Amino acid sequence: MDHGAGVTLPGDAEQTPDASATAGAASARRSSLAVDLTLLAIVGVLLVAAIGAGALSLYRQLYSPTAFVERYLTLLSEGRAADALTLPGVAIESAALRAAGMPEVSSEALLRRDALASLTDIQAVSETTDGGLTRVTMSYRAGDYAGSTTFDVTSDGWIGITPRWRFATSPLAVIDLTVRGSMSFSVNGFTIDKRQISPDLADADPLAAVPLLVFSPGLYSVTVDTPVATAAGTAVVSDSPLVSIPVDLQAQPTAQFVAVVEEQVQNFLTGCATQQVLQPTACPFGYPVQDRIVSPPTWSIVTQPSVTVTPDGADWKIERTEAVAHIDVDIRSLYDGRITRVSEDVPFALHGSIDILADGTASISVTGTDER
Repeated sequence: MDHGAGVTLPGDAEQTPDASATAGAASARRSSLAVDLTLLAIVGVLLVAAIGAGALSLYRQLYSPTAFVERYLTLLSEGRAADALTLPGVAIESAALRAAGMPEVSSEALLRRDALASLTDIQAVSETTDGGLTRVTMSYRAGDYAGSTTFDVTSDGWIGITPRWRFATSPLAVIDLTVRGSMSFSVNGFTIDKRQISPDLADADPLAAVPLLVFSPGLYSVTVDTPVATAAGTAVVSDSPLVSIPVDLQAQPTAQFVAVVEEQVQNFLTGCATQQVLQPTACPFGYPVQDRIVSPPTWSIVTQPSVTVTPDGADWKIERTEAVAHIDVDIRSLYDGRITRVSEDVPFALHGSIDILADGTASISVTGTDER
């Protein structure tokens, strides 16, 4: 009986090592799976972060309010004025101009490629949102002028999952331009005639200001270069949306115009000298006498005037100038009948006015003055 207590079952001796090995393998598999899941989780987080960062970068570059404004400025820098006008909120209605206190009938003549100056170094400065309004500030260089402009942008709905934007305040402005001495002028090299853009057309007031819509930002240089008038010009920067910018430019007569006027005045005086009377009709000189003349007098111009032309409102005037005529005439005395030969220089002074007619020709009127 006692020998049975020391018997070892074969099955027990073989099973214990196998169970231990199996348990170890399962533990190893669980540990490996945990590592794999952890790595996958990390990769997933990194992937989501990368996608998020990419989406944010894409939003900022293409779909943000700043990207919308940058698109507008880029179009201007490329001279694509027509495309810039199609962006939501750029074009402006008469009612909006009126509400802003600006002329509601404003010309769109400068909203074109030919009237744009260079726009470079475009950079985003800031973007802030308050309620439904986002204010985007951009810096740039307009010609040689470094400046910045803040634009008001608001939501304009969605296209699928991408937002749309529009200018809450139009980025256009108005140059209220007065050019004295010329109906024609140029802005950034683009030539305009007041009579082409005025509601009054050919009856346009030469001294009335002409309201011109312009892009903001933009550099606009106004010059005059015609056969009659010239002006080196003045440059203005439109750097604020929906404001009025007054510009007043006085043109000066060209040397060519002054020479033509002087020639015409001298021809006029030469014509006056052909009249064989003591007081040539409509002429600035004469020789009054109380006695009788024996024969018609003979006139000549000894010294022609030197003409100076200056602005006079919408037209021009000839400043007072002096000249000398000469008369040869025989005079019979009423007292004793004696005949006296007169050969005398007659100094005189004159001034005049010059009107530029609708067809571009000049009407010159010369008047004598008693002051010498």
